[in-house]
Amino acid sequence: MKSNSVSQAVVAPYADALISLAQEQNNLDAIAKDVRLIGNTLKDSAELTQLFASPLIGENVKKGVIENVFGPQISVLTKSFLLLLVDRKRIAFLGEIVNQFQTLLRGIDGVALAEIITALKLSRAQEDTLRDRVKTMTKAKSVELAVTVNADLIGGVIIKVGSQVVDASIRGQLRRLKSSLAAGV
Repeated sequence: MKSNSVSQAVVAPYADALISLAQEQNNLDAIAKDVRLIGNTLKDSAELTQLFASPLIGENVKKGVIENVFGPQISVLTKSFLLLLVDRKRIAFLGEIVNQFQTLLRGIDGVALAEIITALKLSRAQEDTLRDRVKTMTKAKSVELAVTVNADLIGGVIIKVGSQVVDASIRGQLRRLKSSLAAGV
């Protein structure tokens, strides 16, 4: 828990600074696109994440990797930000900074993030139905879905939006039934 609060104390100011700078320069859409690219690249490459996290790899190597991997694809502002993270020895937090930036961006854009856990892959129509229900529930302008398939649910779905959780899974229903039976004995 303590490392999480330390991590958040490092992450939040950098994400706030990048989003503020992007807004000041009227360049939020381009920076958001850059941040999505960086986030997707980090998700796809565990090696890149490990390289940035390693204290044994020098700053020049990390800067070279940034130039080679992201150089021509991102804006000068975003590249300068990444290089600053290397200089300040904060590049290991890049994934968390990206996540925090995207959270702040969703707040600005009025987009709700719904984490969906389901037993089976959802069809496009099912995703659209869930998106509409979450939109109504949260009164957000739009809804972004993060869908995870977990066969342990047996059937149904769990929806998490912020601190709200709707458990409509078979596993959840069985757990509630077990609790009520145990309470009645």
